[in-house]
Amino acid sequence: MATIVLGVAGAVFGGRMGAQIGGLIGAAIDGQLFAKPGTREGARLADLRVQSSSYGSAIPKLFGTVRVAGCVIWATDLTEHRATEGGGKGRPSTTAYSYTASFAVAFSTRRIHGIGRIWADGQLLRGAAGDFKVRTGFRLYTGGEDQPVDPLIAALEGAGRAPAHRGLAYAVFEDLELASFGNRIPQLTFEVIADPEPVAAGTIARTIGGVAVEGLDLPLAGFSAQESVRTTLDALCAASGAWLRAGEDRFAMVAGLGNAAAVPDDGAGTEPGAGAARGGRSARTLAAADSVPRRLSIGYYDPARDYQAGVQQATRRAAGTRETRIDLPAVLDAGAAKAMAAGALARAELARERRTLTLGWEALTLAPGMRITIANSPGQWRVDRWTFEQMVVKLECVPITAAPMAAPASPGRSVAAPDARQGRTVLAPFELPPIDEVPATTPRIVVAAAGTGSGWRRAALLASVDGGSWSAIGETAYPAVLGTVRTPPGGGRAALIDRASVAEVDLVQADGALANATMAALDAGANLAMLGDELVQFGRAEPLGAGRWRLSELWRGRRGTEAAIGAQRPGDRFVLVARESLKPIAPVPAIGGAVRLLAQGVEDPADTAPVELVSSGISLLPPSPVQLTIRVRSQALQVRWARRSRVDWSWRDGVDAALGEETERYQVEILRDGNPQLVETTAPELTIPATGINTSLTIKVRQMGMHGLSPAAECTVRIKEVTL
Repeated sequence: MATIVLGVAGAVFGGRMGAQIGGLIGAAIDGQLFAKPGTREGARLADLRVQSSSYGSAIPKLFGTVRVAGCVIWATDLTEHRATEGGGKGRPSTTAYSYTASFAVAFSTRRIHGIGRIWADGQLLRGAAGDFKVRTGFRLYTGGEDQPVDPLIAALEGAGRAPAHRGLAYAVFEDLELASFGNRIPQLTFEVIADPEPVAAGTIARTIGGVAVEGLDLPLAGFSAQESVRTTLDALCAASGAWLRAGEDRFAMVAGLGNAAAVPDDGAGTEPGAGAARGGRSARTLAAADSVPRRLSIGYYDPARDYQAGVQQATRRAAGTRETRIDLPAVLDAGAAKAMAAGALARAELARERRTLTLGWEALTLAPGMRITIANSPGQWRVDRWTFEQMVVKLECVPITAAPMAAPASPGRSVAAPDARQGRTVLAPFELPPIDEVPATTPRIVVAAAGTGSGWRRAALLASVDGGSWSAIGETAYPAVLGTVRTPPGGGRAALIDRASVAEVDLVQADGALANATMAALDAGANLAMLGDELVQFGRAEPLGAGRWRLSELWRGRRGTEAAIGAQRPGDRFVLVARESLKPIAPVPAIGGAVRLLAQGVEDPADTAPVELVSSGISLLPPSPVQLTIRVRSQALQVRWARRSRVDWSWRDGVDAALGEETERYQVEILRDGNPQLVETTAPELTIPATGINTSLTIKVRQMGMHGLSPAAECTVRIKEVTL
């Protein structure tokens, strides 16, 4: 009804254009006061959170700071990347595929200040510090009228065919890695900072609708004007209690109490129900109690929950089951939203009472939307409906109420997406000693990796074995526990538990953790770690603070690394050996050859220096023989030793360790008075004639494996005279 009546009023004051605007005002008022049960007012909050790519999709005008999905306005096909891993020495190679995409997303037809966080499928893609969690190129265009054409779009679309999208705020992602999102473009939402400070609702109304504003100073942390001018003004009116009023040259949005025109009252009749009283110059109507919603909800964006949609309710004790919801595409705290719901419900309750005034033609100056006071009636009233017929002006008025104070309210529990910096990637390559029972056929070069930030997860790897060409070899394994040696443990024995020595290490991540281990757990392989080139195990790990740990109860020189005991220096690597955190490197260099590795993480600088490792062969070569003895027997020297194996380290049968090589062979180097002599034997013993030995003799024994010689077991004896 308001639409028709105010259309007539608009025609009286402004002709055809006035009739159109009057109809708009009437429709807005109808929507505020006569909403049907279950109706939803304003833009759908869920719609604003779903990314679209349809041609003609509405792009909002944004105010303050708000989280929106945006609209994909340009995209390329997925780009496929291949990386070959493994191969050589009879092993098959595997090819890993990864995908990237480039696209542009628009989010505001009003110029913005910047972009904060970005979410992809609900997880942070860009943190509060501006750091991206996966690798991507990113360029932001704030919507200026002089912004340039994006170079990527221009390069792919061709000169003269790429628009600059001036006046449109949008962002371009270049080669966004899609592995974390199922190899598809993820659902993105953006924390758009259109204005650094909160914006008054009146400012939004003035910008969107071109209306004057009076008393509408409700602060909004953010607002998304998603749909038409009418929808935006209607949502602001419904939430704030404001209304539209005709002015001399334009319409105004008015809220609250203010200057009011006095209107006489020559008597009133009162009649309950929906009909107006007949007779007299004024009438009072009171609608039924169940015509007002029993519960009214406000839907909004809650900054305390990462701008997730929230709902606050106000309830009155009355009969009926009507419920009304107002969806306001605004950013509010929970208390302000609850007060807004209470205010809207209070206005609906007051609107049950309506006053109808019948006045002479001199009341033509009382336009719809004006404030008035009625003689002998408390408070102020708003002219809601206005008719003029046969020189009689009839006004239908509703009471005006002041806005309620904000009340305490809970936004509900929320689990925010983790926002941790990744930092730079730290690589620790090494040759893995034989820790299992399967003999290696090529050098087992592995790399452990971690980031200096707690948010680090993976990094891409490049490898070079010739020092010139680089090849992609996939990604690092799971984050490793690694760091550097601060205090070396010093010397020790591989055959004894070292309870005297301790080592202190600094972990790359301050929140990294180490644990104690029992003797049974150590025997089963727990707490293996590379300390420089020595493989150790530790029974106790004591935190010293700030990522520093003291290791004690050491098992030294494990799996053939006893030659490195005592060789550590401050700054040497420390790596906790865990299979899931070790990435095998292929192609691998030959023994004595070098491999260079380079990490490409999200926060790794472009000038990162590569890390180099030289293969020592410890994963391929037999360990050195032990128990080397030299005895004088009659006219000869009897040399004996015990072999070891690079498999069967646990020695479960208690008889003999498996050979681990094709044949059992040894190379014995005899240094007699400085003159070397090489002898080969297939048994772990050798008899050397004693003739002519009158000074010193040095024996070096090496086991001959399939891939080379073991380290030497060495013994020197001094002989003054041998009795024949």
